[in-house]
Amino acid sequence: MRSVLTKLLLTTVLLAFGAAALSESAVAAELAAGVAVVDITPPQGYRMSGYFRERLNTGVHDPLHAKAIVLRHGEQGAALVFCDLIGISLDVSKRARKLASERTGIPISNILVAATHTHTGPLYFGALRKHFHDPAVAQHGNDPHERTDYAEELVGKLVRVIVKAQAAMRRVRLEAGTAKQMGLCFNRRFHMKDGSVRFNPGVLNPNIVRPAGPVDSDVGVVLVRDAADGRPVAALVNFTLHLDTVGGTLYAADYPFHLEQSLRQNLGNDFVLMFGNGTCGDINHVDVTRKERPKTETIGRTLAETILSEIPKLKPVVEPALAVRSTTVNAPLQQYSAAQIAQARQDIQKVGTRKLPFLNQVKAYKIMAIELRGGQTIPLEVQVFRLGEDVALVGLPGEVFVELGLAIKQASPFQTTLVIELCNDAPGYIPTKKAFAEGSYETVNSRIESGGGERLVEAAVRLLRQLKNRSE
Repeated sequence: MRSVLTKLLLTTVLLAFGAAALSESAVAAELAAGVAVVDITPPQGYRMSGYFRERLNTGVHDPLHAKAIVLRHGEQGAALVFCDLIGISLDVSKRARKLASERTGIPISNILVAATHTHTGPLYFGALRKHFHDPAVAQHGNDPHERTDYAEELVGKLVRVIVKAQAAMRRVRLEAGTAKQMGLCFNRRFHMKDGSVRFNPGVLNPNIVRPAGPVDSDVGVVLVRDAADGRPVAALVNFTLHLDTVGGTLYAADYPFHLEQSLRQNLGNDFVLMFGNGTCGDINHVDVTRKERPKTETIGRTLAETILSEIPKLKPVVEPALAVRSTTVNAPLQQYSAAQIAQARQDIQKVGTRKLPFLNQVKAYKIMAIELRGGQTIPLEVQVFRLGEDVALVGLPGEVFVELGLAIKQASPFQTTLVIELCNDAPGYIPTKKAFAEGSYETVNSRIESGGGERLVEAAVRLLRQLKNRSE
């Protein structure tokens, strides 16, 4: 009898232990996410980014935000942050990622900080900012247009939004897919009748022969739902179109602001849009065959309609499989002689005037930007995030040409692949070898040697294949 009772007790203990282990395993297999938003709008009067002239802010059309999502699956953690800025300086991203890692335990390599590339945000880093800032300090003892250290404040806010997102963790489920959006994006480089390639040659220009490159009409969507009630919490949207549709001197997040407002009308006022711009280095919203161009609000509303119609078709990420891989491509920087650098120092004084042809101004600015970097090469970080067996995200630095993003998507082993530019650094344009041979604005403005973009593609595809094959 005692033997039977002992066996029953042992069996009960083993079953209980097994159930507990299974429960822990089930919990570990669940995906959790937290979303947070922090205002990063600078003070009024700050210099604005986007053009080769001094442009002073006069107010706010809509606030600029940093939006973060922190993901946890088992032992894996990752953070993605999307900022309404023209770019993220390497200094800011390095400091923010390090501090955020220390506060959250998320590895630095698993933290991505991307800029949406809005042209109506602050000019807070780089050679052009230095060109305007240094004379102001020399004249006044301080810069009257930089009443605060925006870069320092931005670091703190990026850390805060990641910490807030981690504190807001809940069980979630993901859905993902890709829609098509025609008629909003256009390649801005054209073959001309004289044999040249020009960017933005003007609408209805009779000398245009044909576009010099393709477009990417994909709208990548990763929808985040609350696991308990199925309510949409947030979405990561990836679309390839320059955020230069507003102009003026008011801070504005460009068309993603209107996209989020339109989505909220259907998905709730607390819904958060995280917008990751695609590889739009040579893509804008100008259709050269007609005088009219879509307005900012129209672009946002049109994208919202496309996304809302796609949501019922999104595929559930049945088996979350969060993992991150990263690598660094050391791309050769363009090199210039001492005489050319000296000339650039003189020529940059004419930036924003009519005293020097535009492309000469661009070249002077580019050479000064290279001087600020220093060295012979530039480290270009490539990050790949696997969200599920069929869903991945690629983060690239710089303004990347659309052909390079398309090449990554075409070679990716994942059914849904989002490719996001301007992540963690803003090293200028990343053109293709073909574009370097053709010339024009983007190649004059590029800091890297020809071939650097193709190396980014190779690195991204290699990491994607590793994650697909679970080389962990």
